[in-house]
Amino acid sequence: MSYLLHLLIFFQIYAVVAMSLNLLIGYGGLLQVAHAAYFGVGAYTAALLWTKLGVGFIPGLLGAALMSSLLSLLVSLSAWRFRGDYFVMISLAVQVVLYSLMYNFMDITNGPYGITAIPKPVIMDSIFATQEATFAIYVVIVGMLAFILAAAKLSPFGLSLQAMRDDELAARSLGIPVRRLKVEAFMLASAMVGVAGGLYASYISYIDPTSFTLDESILMLSMVIVGGTGNVRGPLVGAAVLIAIPELLRFLSLPDTVAAHIRLLAYGLLLILMMHWRPQGLAGRYRFE
Repeated sequence: MSYLLHLLIFFQIYAVVAMSLNLLIGYGGLLQVAHAAYFGVGAYTAALLWTKLGVGFIPGLLGAALMSSLLSLLVSLSAWRFRGDYFVMISLAVQVVLYSLMYNFMDITNGPYGITAIPKPVIMDSIFATQEATFAIYVVIVGMLAFILAAAKLSPFGLSLQAMRDDELAARSLGIPVRRLKVEAFMLASAMVGVAGGLYASYISYIDPTSFTLDESILMLSMVIVGGTGNVRGPLVGAAVLIAIPELLRFLSLPDTVAAHIRLLAYGLLLILMMHWRPQGLAGRYRFE
């Protein structure tokens, strides 16, 4: 039961990650590869607030969301002038810069040694230390975030975002404030992935920069592409599939080094097959091209 709960908790965390990235790709048509960096910003911010300042669990998550959303300006402001491959390259540069800061700011992040002894969730003097309690509180938080995204999709904000995705020039001609829309979309998506980073840090109790590399960004992107973009269920399916792959490899009793390479090979093969046979993903509506 503990193993199953462990997988379910990881699924909840990465479901938030995939849903937030889907807001950019599926609803806004904004492809970026810096999502793991913002995931890490949220994790480090929450961990530092909890371990250094002793703030509560919820304030720590809110601080993670705020810091990640503010740093999203590094990407969103560049989206005003750059699109397509140029914008992807800028987001790649942001990923590298933020990762380098996590790795080299020894006084703040403790560099490659990471942050240890991150406390478990404490809400109203109740400690959620067991897997069952953690799963329960994460269900509530993830459910709230999923509701916010679903409501955003149906709101004027979401409809304008989809109009911009389909034809940015036409959206401009209709009076849609495209520049402001991009900033708002990135801030909301980064805030959500920042919360996911805080949930990850609290559950694992230890973080270091290796969890927030470019490989992790590609994994997050793969979740969205495999599951499908343009709706809520697609990222959930993608997160479940890509979390299940490494767990299935465990039953083959392969050495860790071999299993890691096979896992990356499986991800790449799955992406190739999906882009060739079903670009809209397993449960998506928007055709990713």
